Amino acid sequence: MTDPSQPELQDEPPQLKFLRRLVTTLTVVMIGGLVVVIALLVIRLSADPVIPGLPEHIALPEGAEPQAVTFGDGWVALVTTDNRILVFDAKSGALRQSLTLD
Repeated sequence: MTDPSQPELQDEPPQLKFLRRLVTTLTVVMIGGLVVVIALLVIRLSADPVIPGLPEHIALPEGAEPQAVTFGDGWVALVTTDNRILVFDAKSGALRQSLTLD
């Protein structure tokens, strides 16, 4: 027995079938891509970060306060609050070079 309030189901046009399959396929691909991105983020962010070590002793010049630090291959550079860049040896901590910024 059919319900008179619902229209009879008719065959869909081929373009509508194609469109429904295309939307379903794209939805599955997008969900899969989102799962992969989330998994990669979780794996990457849960790994222990590699933090380069400072030398055991760095002697700053009188009145110099460190503001920023950066690491290179065999050297460590400190930017001070009085606009100087001090480059130290990464192993010994000896001052290699001092640059004054204008």
